[in-house]
Amino acid sequence: MRRLLFLNGIKAFEAAARSGSFAGAGAELNVSAAAVSRMVHLLEQRLGVALFERKANKLAMTSAGRAYQSGLTPIFDALASLTAQVTAPSSVRVLTIGVGPTFAMKWLIPRLADFRQHEPDIDVRITTGGAAAPFGDDWSCGIKLGDGEWPGLVAEPLVAADLLPVCAPRLAARLKRPGDLKGPSLLRVAHSPGDWPLWLKTAAVARVTARGPEFQFYGQALQAAIDGRLVAPFALSVPKGMRWYLVYRNFQTEQRDFAAFRRWIMRAAAGPAGHGRPADKLTGKVHRNAD
Repeated sequence: MRRLLFLNGIKAFEAAARSGSFAGAGAELNVSAAAVSRMVHLLEQRLGVALFERKANKLAMTSAGRAYQSGLTPIFDALASLTAQVTAPSSVRVLTIGVGPTFAMKWLIPRLADFRQHEPDIDVRITTGGAAAPFGDDWSCGIKLGDGEWPGLVAEPLVAADLLPVCAPRLAARLKRPGDLKGPSLLRVAHSPGDWPLWLKTAAVARVTARGPEFQFYGQALQAAIDGRLVAPFALSVPKGMRWYLVYRNFQTEQRDFAAFRRWIMRAAAGPAGHGRPADKLTGKVHRNAD
Protein backbone atom coordinates (compact mmCIF):
# COMPACT_ATOMS: atom_id res chain seq x y z
CA MET A 1 0.00 0.00 0.00
CA ARG A 2 1.36 3.43 -0.98
CA ARG A 3 2.21 5.61 2.03
CA LEU A 4 2.23 9.36 1.34
CA LEU A 5 3.27 11.70 4.11
CA PHE A 6 1.72 15.15 4.45
CA LEU A 7 1.50 16.25 0.82
CA ASN A 8 1.06 19.94 1.69
CA GLY A 9 4.31 19.84 3.61
CA ILE A 10 6.07 18.07 0.75
CA LYS A 11 4.84 20.72 -1.73
CA ALA A 12 5.96 23.49 0.64
CA PHE A 13 9.41 21.95 1.07
CA GLU A 14 9.94 21.40 -2.67
CA ALA A 15 8.91 24.94 -3.52
CA ALA A 16 11.15 26.40 -0.78
CA ALA A 17 14.09 24.23 -1.87
CA ARG A 18 13.67 25.23 -5.52
CA SER A 19 13.15 28.94 -4.86
CA GLY A 20 15.69 29.17 -2.04
CA SER A 21 13.36 30.83 0.46
CA PHE A 22 10.12 30.41 2.37
CA ALA A 23 8.95 33.74 0.94
CA GLY A 24 9.48 32.56 -2.64
CA ALA A 25 7.64 29.33 -1.91
CA GLY A 26 4.81 31.26 -0.27
CA ALA A 27 4.40 33.48 -3.32
CA GLU A 28 4.24 30.40 -5.56
CA LEU A 29 1.78 28.53 -3.32
CA ASN A 30 -0.25 31.64 -2.43
CA VAL A 31 0.34 31.34 1.31
CA SER A 32 2.51 33.28 3.74
CA ALA A 33 6.18 32.56 4.31
CA ALA A 34 5.31 31.70 7.93
CA ALA A 35 2.80 29.11 6.73
CA VAL A 36 5.44 27.51 4.49
CA SER A 37 7.87 27.43 7.41
CA ARG A 38 5.29 25.71 9.63
CA MET A 39 4.44 23.09 6.99
CA VAL A 40 8.11 22.31 6.39
CA HIS A 41 8.71 22.03 10.14
CA LEU A 42 5.79 19.59 10.48
CA LEU A 43 7.16 17.57 7.55
CA GLU A 44 10.59 17.39 9.20
CA GLN A 45 8.96 16.16 12.41
CA ARG A 46 7.05 13.45 10.55
CA LEU A 47 10.11 12.36 8.57
CA GLY A 48 12.37 12.51 11.58
CA VAL A 49 15.13 14.33 9.66
CA ALA A 50 16.12 17.97 9.20
CA LEU A 51 15.69 19.22 5.63
CA PHE A 52 16.90 22.78 6.14
CA GLU A 53 19.53 24.50 8.25
CA ARG A 54 17.89 27.70 9.44
CA LYS A 55 20.40 30.52 9.83
CA ALA A 56 20.04 34.27 10.06
CA ASN A 57 18.96 35.59 6.64
CA LYS A 58 19.86 32.27 5.06
CA LEU A 59 18.12 29.00 4.26
CA ALA A 60 20.41 26.08 3.43
CA MET A 61 19.42 22.50 2.71
CA THR A 62 20.92 19.62 4.61
CA SER A 63 22.26 16.62 2.69
CA ALA A 64 18.94 14.86 3.34
CA GLY A 65 17.10 17.92 2.02
CA ARG A 66 19.19 18.00 -1.17
CA ALA A 67 18.56 14.31 -1.78
CA TYR A 68 14.83 14.71 -1.14
CA GLN A 69 14.48 17.75 -3.41
CA SER A 70 16.45 16.15 -6.26
CA GLY A 71 13.87 13.37 -6.35
CA LEU A 72 10.78 15.46 -5.69
CA THR A 73 11.21 18.15 -8.36
CA PRO A 74 11.13 15.72 -11.33
CA ILE A 75 8.07 14.05 -9.79
CA PHE A 76 6.21 17.36 -9.51
CA ASP A 77 7.32 18.33 -13.03
CA ALA A 78 5.98 15.03 -14.35
CA LEU A 79 2.72 15.51 -12.44
CA ALA A 80 2.27 19.03 -13.85
CA SER A 81 2.97 17.79 -17.38
CA LEU A 82 0.59 14.85 -17.00
CA THR A 83 -2.13 17.14 -15.65
CA ALA A 84 -1.68 19.50 -18.60
CA GLN A 85 -2.01 16.58 -21.01
CA VAL A 86 -5.16 15.25 -19.37
CA THR A 87 -6.88 18.63 -19.17
CA ALA A 88 -5.87 19.94 -22.60
CA PRO A 89 -8.39 19.67 -25.44
CA SER A 90 -7.76 16.50 -27.42
CA SER A 91 -7.27 18.56 -30.58
CA VAL A 92 -4.40 20.58 -29.08
CA ARG A 93 -0.96 19.02 -29.51
CA VAL A 94 1.91 21.34 -28.55
CA LEU A 95 5.64 20.63 -28.49
CA THR A 96 7.81 23.35 -26.91
CA ILE A 97 11.52 23.28 -27.77
CA GLY A 98 14.10 25.40 -25.93
CA VAL A 99 16.97 26.15 -28.31
CA GLY A 100 19.54 28.86 -28.94
CA PRO A 101 18.81 31.32 -31.75
CA THR A 102 21.66 30.33 -34.05
CA PHE A 103 21.00 26.58 -33.89
CA ALA A 104 17.31 27.26 -34.41
CA MET A 105 17.85 29.46 -37.48
CA LYS A 106 20.74 27.58 -39.10
CA TRP A 107 19.85 23.94 -38.38
CA LEU A 108 16.47 23.23 -36.80
CA ILE A 109 14.03 25.58 -38.56
CA PRO A 110 15.18 24.69 -42.10
CA ARG A 111 14.41 21.03 -41.29
CA LEU A 112 11.09 21.51 -39.48
CA ALA A 113 9.07 21.37 -42.70
CA ASP A 114 10.03 17.71 -42.91
CA PHE A 115 8.82 17.11 -39.34
CA ARG A 116 5.53 18.88 -40.16
CA GLN A 117 5.05 16.53 -43.10
CA HIS A 118 5.35 13.56 -40.76
CA GLU A 119 3.39 15.10 -37.83
CA PRO A 120 1.10 17.84 -39.20
CA ASP A 121 -1.08 17.90 -36.06
CA ILE A 122 1.75 18.85 -33.67
CA ASP A 123 2.13 22.57 -33.03
CA VAL A 124 5.89 23.17 -32.64
CA ARG A 125 6.85 26.19 -30.56
CA ILE A 126 10.44 27.46 -30.41
CA THR A 127 11.41 29.27 -27.22
CA THR A 128 14.63 30.89 -26.01
CA GLY A 129 17.21 28.37 -24.91
CA GLY A 130 20.93 28.13 -25.56
CA ALA A 131 24.13 27.92 -23.60
CA ALA A 132 23.14 29.67 -20.39
CA ALA A 133 19.35 29.19 -20.34
CA PRO A 134 18.05 26.84 -17.61
CA PHE A 135 15.74 24.03 -18.68
CA GLY A 136 12.26 25.61 -18.71
CA ASP A 137 9.36 24.13 -16.79
CA ASP A 138 7.21 24.35 -19.92
CA TRP A 139 9.74 22.79 -22.30
CA SER A 140 9.03 19.45 -23.91
CA CYS A 141 12.75 19.24 -24.65
CA GLY A 142 15.77 21.40 -25.34
CA ILE A 143 18.80 21.42 -27.63
CA LYS A 144 22.04 22.36 -25.93
CA LEU A 145 25.73 22.50 -26.72
CA GLY A 146 27.96 20.91 -24.10
CA ASP A 147 29.48 17.73 -22.75
CA GLY A 148 26.18 15.92 -22.19
CA GLU A 149 26.18 16.37 -18.41
CA TRP A 150 23.04 18.14 -17.19
CA PRO A 151 21.88 16.81 -13.80
CA GLY A 152 18.31 15.56 -13.81
CA LEU A 153 18.07 15.51 -17.62
CA VAL A 154 18.52 12.84 -20.28
CA ALA A 155 20.98 13.99 -22.97
CA GLU A 156 21.22 12.28 -26.36
CA PRO A 157 23.92 13.39 -28.84
CA LEU A 158 22.82 14.93 -32.12
CA VAL A 159 25.77 16.43 -34.03
CA ALA A 160 29.37 17.25 -33.18
CA ALA A 161 30.75 20.77 -32.91
CA ASP A 162 33.77 21.62 -35.06
CA LEU A 163 35.51 24.96 -35.43
CA LEU A 164 36.14 26.19 -38.98
CA PRO A 165 37.00 29.81 -39.88
CA VAL A 166 34.80 31.43 -42.52
CA CYS A 167 34.93 34.85 -44.14
CA ALA A 168 33.75 36.85 -47.13
CA PRO A 169 35.41 35.91 -50.46
CA ARG A 170 37.17 39.28 -50.81
CA LEU A 171 38.91 38.68 -47.47
CA ALA A 172 39.72 35.04 -48.26
CA ALA A 173 41.67 36.13 -51.31
CA ARG A 174 44.19 37.85 -49.02
CA LEU A 175 44.56 34.89 -46.64
CA LYS A 176 47.22 32.48 -47.85
CA ARG A 177 48.03 30.81 -44.52
CA PRO A 178 46.66 30.96 -40.94
CA GLY A 179 49.44 33.33 -39.91
CA ASP A 180 47.92 35.98 -42.18
CA LEU A 181 45.01 36.39 -39.76
CA LYS A 182 44.88 39.66 -37.86
CA GLY A 183 43.74 39.62 -34.23
CA PRO A 184 41.53 42.76 -34.35
CA SER A 185 39.49 41.34 -37.26
CA LEU A 186 38.62 38.04 -35.55
CA LEU A 187 35.00 38.19 -34.37
CA ARG A 188 34.30 36.55 -31.01
CA VAL A 189 31.34 35.10 -29.13
CA ALA A 190 31.07 35.98 -25.45
CA HIS A 191 30.09 32.57 -24.08
CA SER A 192 32.78 30.69 -26.06
CA PRO A 193 36.04 32.58 -25.44
CA GLY A 194 38.14 29.48 -26.07
CA ASP A 195 37.12 28.94 -29.70
CA TRP A 196 39.76 31.09 -31.40
CA PRO A 197 42.62 30.08 -29.05
CA LEU A 198 41.82 26.39 -29.73
CA TRP A 199 41.78 26.80 -33.51
CA LEU A 200 44.87 29.04 -33.60
CA LYS A 201 46.81 26.65 -31.37
CA THR A 202 45.94 23.69 -33.61
CA ALA A 203 46.93 25.74 -36.65
CA ALA A 204 50.29 26.47 -34.97
CA VAL A 205 49.70 30.23 -35.05
CA ALA A 206 51.45 31.63 -32.01
CA ARG A 207 51.47 35.38 -32.59
CA VAL A 208 47.78 36.07 -33.23
CA THR A 209 45.37 36.84 -30.39
CA ALA A 210 41.68 37.30 -31.16
CA ARG A 211 40.81 40.88 -30.23
CA GLY A 212 37.92 41.63 -32.59
CA PRO A 213 34.37 42.70 -31.74
CA GLU A 214 32.51 40.44 -29.31
CA PHE A 215 28.92 39.28 -29.81
CA GLN A 216 26.41 37.51 -27.60
CA PHE A 217 25.44 34.86 -30.15
CA TYR A 218 27.17 33.07 -33.01
CA GLY A 219 24.44 34.19 -35.40
CA GLN A 220 25.28 37.83 -34.70
CA ALA A 221 28.96 37.20 -35.38
CA LEU A 222 28.12 35.42 -38.63
CA GLN A 223 25.88 38.25 -39.75
CA ALA A 224 28.63 40.74 -38.98
CA ALA A 225 31.04 38.73 -41.13
CA ILE A 226 28.75 38.39 -44.12
CA ASP A 227 29.65 40.40 -47.20
CA GLY A 228 28.49 38.15 -49.96
CA ARG A 229 28.59 34.41 -49.49
CA LEU A 230 30.86 33.10 -46.73
CA VAL A 231 33.72 30.79 -47.67
CA ALA A 232 36.28 28.79 -45.67
CA PRO A 233 39.78 30.19 -46.35
CA PHE A 234 41.51 27.26 -44.62
CA ALA A 235 40.72 23.55 -44.63
CA LEU A 236 41.58 23.05 -40.95
CA SER A 237 38.46 22.07 -38.97
CA VAL A 238 39.10 21.57 -35.25
CA PRO A 239 36.86 19.50 -32.91
CA LYS A 240 35.51 21.77 -30.19
CA GLY A 241 35.24 18.87 -27.75
CA MET A 242 31.47 19.34 -27.41
CA ARG A 243 28.30 18.19 -29.14
CA TRP A 244 24.75 19.38 -29.52
CA TYR A 245 22.43 17.28 -27.43
CA LEU A 246 18.70 16.72 -27.29
CA VAL A 247 17.92 17.13 -23.58
CA TYR A 248 14.70 16.21 -21.81
CA ARG A 249 13.28 14.87 -18.58
CA ASN A 250 13.01 11.11 -18.41
CA PHE A 251 9.22 11.04 -18.13
CA GLN A 252 8.88 12.79 -21.50
CA THR A 253 9.56 9.50 -23.27
CA GLU A 254 6.01 8.45 -22.38
CA GLN A 255 4.50 11.42 -24.24
CA ARG A 256 3.60 10.62 -27.83
CA ASP A 257 4.31 14.06 -29.31
CA PHE A 258 7.77 14.25 -27.82
CA ALA A 259 8.45 10.63 -28.79
CA ALA A 260 7.57 11.49 -32.40
CA PHE A 261 9.86 14.54 -32.37
CA ARG A 262 12.68 12.55 -30.77
CA ARG A 263 12.50 9.87 -33.46
CA TRP A 264 12.49 12.52 -36.16
CA ILE A 265 15.38 14.65 -34.88
CA MET A 266 17.59 11.63 -34.21
CA ARG A 267 17.05 10.54 -37.83
CA ALA A 268 17.66 14.08 -39.08
CA ALA A 269 20.92 14.35 -37.13
CA ALA A 270 22.13 10.92 -38.26
CA GLY A 271 21.34 11.41 -41.95
CA PRO A 272 23.62 13.08 -44.52
CA ALA A 273 21.73 16.39 -44.28
CA GLY A 274 22.08 16.38 -40.52
CA HIS A 275 25.80 16.91 -40.68
CA GLY A 276 25.56 20.27 -42.34
CA ARG A 277 26.93 21.85 -39.20
CA PRO A 278 24.90 24.70 -37.71
CA ALA A 279 26.81 27.98 -37.79
CA ASP A 280 29.65 26.84 -35.59
CA LYS A 281 31.94 29.00 -37.64
CA LEU A 282 34.82 31.09 -36.43
CA THR A 283 34.40 34.49 -38.04
CA GLY A 284 37.48 36.49 -38.68
CA LYS A 285 35.13 37.94 -40.26
CA VAL A 286 36.22 34.53 -39.64
CA HIS A 287 33.41 31.41 -36.93
CA ARG A 288 31.82 27.90 -36.35
CA ASN A 289 29.43 27.04 -33.42
CA ALA A 290 25.74 27.40 -32.44
CA ASP A 291 24.24 28.90 -29.27
